[in-house]
This record gives sequence, structure tokens and C-alpha cells, in this order.
Amino acid sequence: MHRPLIQFVGAALALSLTLNALPARAEGRLRIAEQFGIVYLLLNIAQEQKLIEKQGRAAGLEIQVETVKLSGGAAVNEALLSGHIDVAGAGVGPLLTIWDRTAGKQNVRGIASLGNFPYYLTSINPAVRSIADFGPQDRIALPAVGVSVQSRILQLASAKLWGDASYNKLDALQVALPHPEATAAIIKGGSEINAHFGNPPYQEQGLAGNPKAHIVLKSYEVLGGPASATVLYGTEKFRRDNPKTYAAFVAALAEAAAFASSRPEEAADIFIRTNASKIDRETLIRIIRNPEVQFKLTPQNTFALADFMHRVGAIKQRPSSARDYFFDDAHNAAAN
Repeated sequence: MHRPLIQFVGAALALSLTLNALPARAEGRLRIAEQFGIVYLLLNIAQEQKLIEKQGRAAGLEIQVETVKLSGGAAVNEALLSGHIDVAGAGVGPLLTIWDRTAGKQNVRGIASLGNFPYYLTSINPAVRSIADFGPQDRIALPAVGVSVQSRILQLASAKLWGDASYNKLDALQVALPHPEATAAIIKGGSEINAHFGNPPYQEQGLAGNPKAHIVLKSYEVLGGPASATVLYGTEKFRRDNPKTYAAFVAALAEAAAFASSRPEEAADIFIRTNASKIDRETLIRIIRNPEVQFKLTPQNTFALADFMHRVGAIKQRPSSARDYFFDDAHNAAAN
């Protein structure tokens, strides 16, 4: 499986250098976009173990799988709408944005969760102990300003503290930066970036790499418990026109989730190999074994963010439940 590593400065420019948009085609080809972090471990396992191809063959179909690594929900959404990818991997925030934007057109909806993971907002500014302490001198790195799930969670936290009218009070302090670069800035210090709303394992690397780094906010505190922050989604047309490929993909994800849950050491090794990661293996195993990390396909605790985004006008449609923005598949029956 081919995995070009691409960091997007401008989505349009970068995409023009990678995958080409193709017209409608027969089943048997799947193009997936993922981002940075262990939240994409199920895709890493499916890749190395060739689980999608295996499930396809069980259904009598040879599937060619391609992956591309992007940074930020905005880039991922543009890739999906331009036809460069079939499955997008990003946060719940970008899913809700594109679900709202494509209603009655491409009808993008969620395919599955990649699991529940706690996301930490960290800072190396000793004066910042809560989001109320951020000042004009602070800069918060995250994947995409105003769009990424980290940005949306920070907006929700701001709304809870200062009221809905001030939900975007901290947007001006945000800087779009891929997690690896943001982590390096936190560890090294001395740059304008002194805070990072990350994901595992980058947030753990930042905390371990700089004694000044500390947690300011946890996503589970804002969302009211364990939550599926990162999800996979696609268009209605792709799901309808490629039922065998779609089913093989979902079955492969379920197999990968069982693998990650039961074999954390091997899962850690797969992450290190597929990402050429320098992370300490024992740290990675601890993250995978963390009771707050749950590898599951069923989306959990996403609706609080959806309701908030509608309330402040970030999306026009008001979903009645999570099942409005996830496909009607068996594993999504209990989505919330």
C-alpha cells in the first residue's frame, strides 16, 4: 500500500502534486486520507495487515488501497469534495462542517469512529493554568483554525466559560500547524508557539520533552466524558456505488479494532513502523493501554459538539441525533 507523506500548506497546491481526481469507476479501488497521531492506528493496522484487501477477497473482490497523509480538516474536506479521496479521516468538527455543507448534494456522512481518545491542550507558559489565562502573547497550535476538532472543542470550552457570544474568543490566538511540528515547537521552546492542542502520542511527547509543559484542558472534560474525536466519512454516492468495497472497509476496521484492543504491544510496533515514528515504545504501549482509550467503531459523545456548532451558527442544519450525520450502518445504530 502506497503512503506518500504530505504536509499541506495550501490544500489545492499540495493535492495537485499527489492524487488525481478520477471519474466514476467500478468497485475495487479505495483512496483514504488520514492525518497524524495514534488516533489513526486502526488504519495503520489495516494497512500493514492488508485487512481491507483480505476482506475484499472474502467477498470476491480485489481491492486496491491507497493512502495519503494530510494535515487539518480543511485540507481533508477539500480532498474529499474534489474527488481526490473516497474516505476522509478527520475530527468530528470537520465532519459536521462538510455534512452541513453537502446536504442535498454529495450528502457526506460519517462511516465510523476510530475510537475514543482524550485530547490535551498543553502550554509551556507557566502563567496559563486554564483557558482564561491565555493572553495576546500566546499562540495555540492545532491542525486547522476554526475547523479542526481541537479548535471546535476549544470554542465549546470558551462558550461554557464566557457564553456563546464569545465562543470564538481564542480563535485569534490559534495557528494551523501539523502535530509533529507543533510538538517540536513545544519541546524546543523559544518560538511563538507556546501551546498545543494535540492528540496522542504527540501530546504525551510534548509533556515528556519539556519540563514546563503542562495540561491546561482535557477534551473529555469539555465533552462530558469519553468521546470519539476522530472519525471516518465519505459521500453517499461512494457508499451506494461501492457496496462491496465499503463493507470490506468497515469489516477491516472492526478487525483492526479487535487487534488493537487485544494486542497492544504489536499494535504499538505497527504504529512505529508505518509512521517511521521515533516515539519511545513503552510510552506508546501505555497510551494504547490507557483505560480512557477505547478502540471502537461506534461513535460516542459527539452530539454535544454538533448541538453547539448549530447553536453558534457554525452549521445551518440542526441534527436531531448523531444518526443524522452518520450513515445508517449496524455499528452506528447506537451513535450518540
